[in-house]
Order: sequence, then structure tokens, then C-alpha cells
Amino acid sequence: MLDNLFNFVFGPLMNLPDPFGLLVISFILTFIITLAYKFLTDQKLMKSLKEELKELQKKMKEFKDQPSKLMEIQKEAMQKNFKYMIHSMKPTIITFLPIIIIFSWLRNYYTSLGNPPVFLGLSWIWSYIIFSIIFSIILRKIFKVH
Repeated sequence: MLDNLFNFVFGPLMNLPDPFGLLVISFILTFIITLAYKFLTDQKLMKSLKEELKELQKKMKEFKDQPSKLMEIQKEAMQKNFKYMIHSMKPTIITFLPIIIIFSWLRNYYTSLGNPPVFLGLSWIWSYIIFSIIFSIILRKIFKVH
């Protein structure tokens, strides 16, 4: 059922020469995920937590020769890191199911073609990962996502 929908929506993109179809799909999915993170998280809180973690990392370097103080700072850093992770879970949970469904369609698409190399001799999944990392870095900078 969803295969027909994805064939209709993404099929024309997949007719582009490799790796351009997967490149466009990767951009679209990364764009949607980036927007989800932007609007489903408290960006001010995320930014402040990141800054606090950077400060704690600096302090850990300063106190590397004092184990008791270092442990204290590491404990605080773990708490901040946990808080950051908890706040980033909401967009992850919301985007997880649609991404898994689209990945299933992509796997079926490339399996039906015999899993040809897509980019630099890499399979579709590795190509997608490379593209999405690049797009994610760029889009997070553009949209100031923390």
C-alpha cells in the first residue's frame, strides 16, 4: 500500500541518474528531520546546555590531575548530557517511524535493482548516510539548530 504512495512521490526522483535521486531524497528527509528538531525542542535550553557542557569539558582538562574534582565535574557533565539527550528525544521519536517506513521502501527499491553501487562504489545506505551527514551539518548551521 505505502509502496505505491512512495513510488508515486519518490519514483520520478529515482529515475534520475545515480546518485542524484538518493541525494534529493536524502536532502528532503534531512530537511524534515532538521525542522522537527528546530521546532520540537527548546532551542534556547539546548544552546545553554551545549555551552555548559563545553565549559565543563574545559574544567575537566584543568582538573585532570585532581581525581576527586574531576569526578565531581564529570558527574555534573553527565547530568547535563542526560538532560540534553532527554530534550532531543521528542523529535527523534516523532520522526523515527516515518523514516523507517521510507527506508524500507528504499531497501525494497534497491533490492529489486540488485543493490547496485550508488555513490563512489558504496551501497544505497552508506551513500544515504554520507549525504545526510553533509546535509545535516549544513541545514543545522542555516537554521541554527542546537
